Amino acid sequence: MKTLDFATYRDKVAGCWTGKNIGGVLGAPFECKRQLNDVQFYTQDLSKGPPPNDDLDLQIVWLAAVEKFGRQVNAAILGEYWLSFVIPHWVEYGTGKSNMRAGLMPPISGHLDNVYRNSCGCFIRSEIWACLAPGHPEIAARYAFEDAIVDHSGEGAYGEVFFAALQSAAFVEGDYRKLIEIGLSYIPDGSFLAKAIGEAIRCHDDGVPFAEARKRIHNAAPGTFGIQNQKLSEIDKSDPEFLTGAAGFDAPENCAYAIAGWLYGEGDFGKSICLANACGEDTDCSCATLGATMGIISGASGLPAKWTEPLNDKIVTICIDRTCGVWVPQTSTELAERVMRATPLFLGREHCDVLAPGGYTVNCRFGDELFSEDLTKEYLPGINGGGKDKLPSMPALCAMSPYVVRHSFPTFNLRIDYEGSVYFKKGEPRGVTVTVENSDLAKQQLWARLSLFTPPGVAVVSQRSVTLPLNNVWGAKAQTRFVVDASQFDGARL
Repeated sequence: MKTLDFATYRDKVAGCWTGKNIGGVLGAPFECKRQLNDVQFYTQDLSKGPPPNDDLDLQIVWLAAVEKFGRQVNAAILGEYWLSFVIPHWVEYGTGKSNMRAGLMPPISGHLDNVYRNSCGCFIRSEIWACLAPGHPEIAARYAFEDAIVDHSGEGAYGEVFFAALQSAAFVEGDYRKLIEIGLSYIPDGSFLAKAIGEAIRCHDDGVPFAEARKRIHNAAPGTFGIQNQKLSEIDKSDPEFLTGAAGFDAPENCAYAIAGWLYGEGDFGKSICLANACGEDTDCSCATLGATMGIISGASGLPAKWTEPLNDKIVTICIDRTCGVWVPQTSTELAERVMRATPLFLGREHCDVLAPGGYTVNCRFGDELFSEDLTKEYLPGINGGGKDKLPSMPALCAMSPYVVRHSFPTFNLRIDYEGSVYFKKGEPRGVTVTVENSDLAKQQLWARLSLFTPPGVAVVSQRSVTLPLNNVWGAKAQTRFVVDASQFDGARL
């Protein structure tokens, strides 16, 4: 166990947001361009302050949710905040919002008809969870997943889980190779994200020139972010080995570009973010994420003045609806202090000692304890009130179908499996599997009565109601499958 003292924690949280802001400003002018960028510093006129940074401001909305709901925040709550306070309605953001307005809950909202579900819009939101759970990658990864499934699924969600775990661990671990290994331990081995990051590591270790590494990483998981604003006739086809992937499949390579910049940058902050920017594609995202990661490790006090002084600690937002009551900080320092005020409530007394001399301290995992497989049985029960916790592990969550909706209640947890689709077709019965697990809070045998209520025109083919024992035994569950036939239903939505 390692203790993170108040002054160190404060410096690292401030470093996170300052580094995030630096990287976003550096990369913004090169976003959506497939080219090798050779720049060594900001290219904008910053005399009147930095430009807006959407990679940073979306997380202010999540912070507002945490300030109200604490550690009870989940995908459903974040979805409501997304609908209420986030202005953009483009690509994955817009699809997720439209799905939620149609009554489709996360994770379905992030997956259904969402061409950009594997894109970059959620791995850029990892820092808030890392800062609220420093040195506890399992906690950070779990909340990052809840965040991600609002408007992403699959590779897009893996990107946020990967960076949240890595950045959380970075509060107590500075070895970048170990941090990358920790992040990878939370995502599926066979994912394209793991493949692209693995390619970045191999290229660095084998001494592959950076320009060639950029190409190899892209081809390991080719995306389209760098050409999405171009006509087909405008796309540079002079290099036939630079593949073009599926639209919206952008998170794997852009996450890997951030890792490549980190590896090839050899610990130098400016060199690292400039190399990430050199890769092109979604440059503001890859540079901002890398800047935040390195800012956590160094702390604000360790960031080069060359990069911090032009921004003068200021942050500018563009995506938040300010008419609805979300207070928006004006500086990275204000944002860091606001996060730190929420941390004791979020982590709870098990991990945050508010009575420690000189300010509160955070008890963190350290060394081998940072890996996910060592944690589930130990501290996750603590943050949820004691006793065994029946929440699925992170690998299980990542592998879960995007058509499984989860709900948590004080005495039980509920999963509704829509079995691969939310659509009904005439003449084809549809099944829905409902699973209830005893949360152990009541410490006694329970009974689950499951009843299906249907509108006129929907016939219940299976039983309409069932009562099942809900044993107070580890792993016990009550499960049933309802089957309906909606052939006579004349409405648009059940």
